[in-house]
Parts: sequence; structure tokens; C-alpha cells
Amino acid sequence: MPDTALKRRQAVILISDIVGYSRMMGRDEVGTLTTLQKHRFAVIEPTVGQFRGRIVKSMGDGLLIEFQTVRDAVACAIDIQERIRRLNGQARDTLEITYRIGINRGEIIVEENDIFGDGVNVAARLQEVADPEGVA
Repeated sequence: MPDTALKRRQAVILISDIVGYSRMMGRDEVGTLTTLQKHRFAVIEPTVGQFRGRIVKSMGDGLLIEFQTVRDAVACAIDIQERIRRLNGQARDTLEITYRIGINRGEIIVEENDIFGDGVNVAARLQEVADPEGVA
């Protein structure tokens, strides 16, 4: 496909990932998935919606989320981390799960309902260097 046919635009990308996910799955698959679903439906999806974001896709233990503004992406990330921290503090019947979040504003390539490109790649690398429960 020629480069001129690609649809490009600026976006703010948030990527989240679970710290130690493979280890957790190795120990307790059902408990890990149950807690992950609880976090996603009780915290992440409503918070993303509140800050006008769009979950592009789920990648196992990670999420790729798109926002129009840096302000919304950062506020969403902080709110998610705070709400997950409180949920973990109350966890009795579920595991504690810790997230890392990376945010980047940059150019993306849009293909149907998915996004690609350097803007996404940089967000992924920032997520990798974020502290547990942190945002980079």
C-alpha cells in the first residue's frame, strides 16, 4: 500500500500493562483473570469513558487506549491507578494486580478500528519504564 493511502493523524495513546502477569497466570489463572475482569469492568472501562477515551484493543494483559487530549489521558491514568490501588487495598477474594501506564502524543496510522505507528510504539516503551502503579 503506498504511503499516500495511509490515514494518519495525531492522537494521545495510553498503554497499560500488568506487572508480573505471566507469573500471576502461572500461579492462579482463574484468580488472575477474575481480578483482571473485575478491574476492567468496574474501573478501567468506566474511567476511560469518563475521560472521553476509546479502548482500541485488549492485548492479553495490556490495553491500547486512544484520547484526543493529553489532559484527558493523564487524568484518566491517574484516576485508574488511584482506583485500582484502593481496590487492591480492599481485596479479600481477589488478587492484587498492579499496572504500569505509558502515555504518548504522536502521529498514528489508522486502519479500520485499529491504530499503529510510532505514536503507539513510544507509548509502549514508556509503559515499560514506568514504575509499578506509575505513569510515564
